[in-house]
Amino acid sequence: MKCLLSILFLLTSSIGAQQARVPQIAYRSVSEFLKLPPDLYFGEVAGVAVNSERHVFVFSRGNATGAAYGAAAAQLLEFGADGKFIREIGHNLYAWSFAHSVKVDPGDNIWVADKGAEMVVKFNPEGRVAMVFGRKQEASDEGTGPLKHPRPALPAVDGMFRQVTDMAWDGAGNTYISDGYINSRVAKVDKQGNWVKSWGEPGDQPGQFNTPHSIAVDAQGRVYVADRGNRRIQVFDAEGNFIRQITIDVPFDPNSRPAIGNKPNQTTGTMAPGAPWAICITPGPNQVLFSSDAYPGRIYKLSLDGKVLGVLGESGKQLKQFGWIHEIACPSENELYVAELLNWRVQKLILERVQ
Repeated sequence: MKCLLSILFLLTSSIGAQQARVPQIAYRSVSEFLKLPPDLYFGEVAGVAVNSERHVFVFSRGNATGAAYGAAAAQLLEFGADGKFIREIGHNLYAWSFAHSVKVDPGDNIWVADKGAEMVVKFNPEGRVAMVFGRKQEASDEGTGPLKHPRPALPAVDGMFRQVTDMAWDGAGNTYISDGYINSRVAKVDKQGNWVKSWGEPGDQPGQFNTPHSIAVDAQGRVYVADRGNRRIQVFDAEGNFIRQITIDVPFDPNSRPAIGNKPNQTTGTMAPGAPWAICITPGPNQVLFSSDAYPGRIYKLSLDGKVLGVLGESGKQLKQFGWIHEIACPSENELYVAELLNWRVQKLILERVQ
């Protein structure tokens, strides 16, 4: 018994020491920042992005139309830097099916990934469609419906996606697309829209993926992929060569409540602590990486080599609590915008200091 107590004490002390080494980041949430018109509503907020003028773009599973199961659910809205509503972009667009992510490139073009339509769409700053990638299933085709998840997976097809998730750019204007829930790969497209290559396949080895869910590129052109189902972030060069992986192992209160559902008990997979749902890299010159998990519902600040610099947040429904952060916009190290699926909102967070 004495030996067992000693072991428990050492384990508790070790966890406490690890917690002490990961600072808590003090922060506040700006109350009611985004101001919707009286007749407009968010659904599940899948994506959020910010342009050079600090306008905020929200990709929401709102404006749902159709049957209860399989309804089209995607709406892209723009807000000013002051949070006031400006416009809807792409009203009733052919690609709208099931919103997944929105990003703004260095030229202030607005890009979206629609998981349901299997498409990535580029809008110019004026809100007109400039380029489309992938192709939606035809409504007239026999058997049109939700995609199957065969095991083993069907071979990926160049230029086509299966439940695409996100996109990011390097300094040369190449686009990297995470694809996605079924194909489990990364696609590379040049600035003219030409398909260059892809890499990856289902699995848990380096260069393999289990739901590449979010993607970012640093100033050196390294590609960071949130390999959510494998509870890791994989880092590649621009040609898809594996460089390293990052795992987030920050102790947490075992009594933490999940945002929804039963408390996870697995150490890997989508709901595991530290599994990256969303990643974002700040602008230079001193870039940092932010990542979020669904349980225990935290945001992690990391150096680009994977050191955890701080942590904040928890699951819940109040301000400063989170319900499945699905995308993060990080225009600076101290200003974050987080899109929440379960709470149907965007929170603007101001990070104040490390404690």
